[in-house]
Amino acid sequence: MLFVAEAVTLAHVGRVIVLAQSLDPQCYDVHVACADGYDFCFTGCTFKRWKINSIPGRQFLEALAKGNPVYDQATLSRYVDDDLELLAQIRPDVVIGDFRLSLSVSARLAKVPYIAVINAYWSPYVAARYSVPNIPLTTFLPIGAATLLFRTVRPIAFALHARPLNAVRKQHRLPALGSDLRRVYTDADYTMYADVAELFPPQDMPSNHSYIGPVIWSPPLSVPEWWDALPEDKPIIYVTLGSSGQGSLLPLVLDALSSLPVTVIAATAGNVDLATIPANARTANFLPGEWAARRSVLVICNGGSPTCHQALVAGVPVLGIASNLDQFLNMDGVIGAGAGALLRADRLRGDTVRDVVRNLLADPQATAAAQNVAATFGKYDAIARFTSLVDAILDQRVM
Repeated sequence: MLFVAEAVTLAHVGRVIVLAQSLDPQCYDVHVACADGYDFCFTGCTFKRWKINSIPGRQFLEALAKGNPVYDQATLSRYVDDDLELLAQIRPDVVIGDFRLSLSVSARLAKVPYIAVINAYWSPYVAARYSVPNIPLTTFLPIGAATLLFRTVRPIAFALHARPLNAVRKQHRLPALGSDLRRVYTDADYTMYADVAELFPPQDMPSNHSYIGPVIWSPPLSVPEWWDALPEDKPIIYVTLGSSGQGSLLPLVLDALSSLPVTVIAATAGNVDLATIPANARTANFLPGEWAARRSVLVICNGGSPTCHQALVAGVPVLGIASNLDQFLNMDGVIGAGAGALLRADRLRGDTVRDVVRNLLADPQATAAAQNVAATFGKYDAIARFTSLVDAILDQRVM
């Protein structure tokens, strides 16, 4: 079994680690490939690791911020070559990729069954409501006008983003995937959505696409020295803007919460230096997100699925401060369930953060909705669904 993570954000690496670790090493020979830079995530892992190149995370985030295609044809061509070399060395029975788009080509050329792991809101079989992300368009237009224009040009933008992989597929005499970027993101022999159908309902979804539920992961970290000495007389709010969030907004958020009767535990993700820390806040570079969410009454994050899943599986509502399209799409499902609120990173103000937090803390319906989502999550066993699919593929290969 070969797992390949496109290491542009921590989320893709974390999901791969959870799924790889779920396979019994007595039954499976497990290999994981990703780029350097995430060694702290692999503490205690028993599988064999391989290095494979990815574009730098900063390049990925800058492309998202500008609304530009993340990959060009030359990059994806190099990826295919790297993939093929790795596939030839390992000769896996199945390859599982998390946002490794080049496997759409390389796995087919190597004739290896390919499972793609992705979020359901990127599926062409899930209806999405598109909000304009933080792109240059929003700097000179009101959000309402920018959203209307974005929704008009979105199919053209998706076609531009889909063009590089289609060009690489043509190089290798594979059929084009069309102009819908969602087909590019989800193309595989089998597509697994790390979400639940109740938040992102399917429409005419084919049988080789399936929901496995959230894949919950936190890096193996020790807790900071203040962890067991937190005040017990005030509700706890967990704040993390993540590796793909707006780290520069963390001081604003902490200041907005400083006058509230709460205790704040915040993770900086190592990408922001805090000149001052409010008296009611405790900070660390990283925190074990699952534990932090379970201790909290509210989680404030960038709106991405990993931290939202950590919060919701604990029955805790979410305030998402979103910037890229992935985060807006994920928060649309959270908002639809009534389990949180959304603010734009490019329009963020301290008084707005404070007011929304007050409202969420005073609203029992938000907590009740988050607890309902937790109950729904409990109906999905991501590991069991994943291993069942793997076993079915292997049985077909033997036959």
